[in-house]
Amino acid sequence: MTQNELSNFTEEQRTEKIAAHLAEIITLLGEDVSRPGLLKTPVRAAKALMYATQGYRQDAQETLRSAMFDHDGSGLVMVRDIEFYSMCEHHILPFFGTISVSYLPQGRIVGLSKLARVVDICARKLQVQERLTAEVARAVAEATEARGVLVVARANHLCMKMRGVEKQDSTTTTIEYNGVFDSDTALRNEALQALLTH
Repeated sequence: MTQNELSNFTEEQRTEKIAAHLAEIITLLGEDVSRPGLLKTPVRAAKALMYATQGYRQDAQETLRSAMFDHDGSGLVMVRDIEFYSMCEHHILPFFGTISVSYLPQGRIVGLSKLARVVDICARKLQVQERLTAEVARAVAEATEARGVLVVARANHLCMKMRGVEKQDSTTTTIEYNGVFDSDTALRNEALQALLTH
């Protein structure tokens, strides 16, 4: 099925098709989808997947630009520890943690809640943490035209904890920056220190 064909489906039709596939998957795993505990599982799981991947159907730029304000200041703006939940694109297992965003305004600031919404939009799709971090930084930079954006993501990956190497205490940190943070090491270190110190 092509993306063009997919655009003709309503959300309800997508959910129904996903549920049908999930019923088949559950059967192939060795379960009986007709038993009482599983009767509604395919539909519930399909709805959960639609919710967990709603970032495909949302626009980060539009969200940010809906709450832009003039601002004369030029000091760092930081929002730390925005929680997120995403799905690893390699195993379709959850990874989750926090993202902290720092930017240097250039005449405009964005409503703080919109930064949290953009984290959700970028996270709620099949992702890898590295790209998620970069997408948040790029979205904030493009919408705000900030002098620089720095994003730090810290996450736990169930693909590492419940399968494969099974390392229960591992945490992954990714950092993405652009603009003046790319060229000004002292400024970048200042922002990182503020974001990483608890």
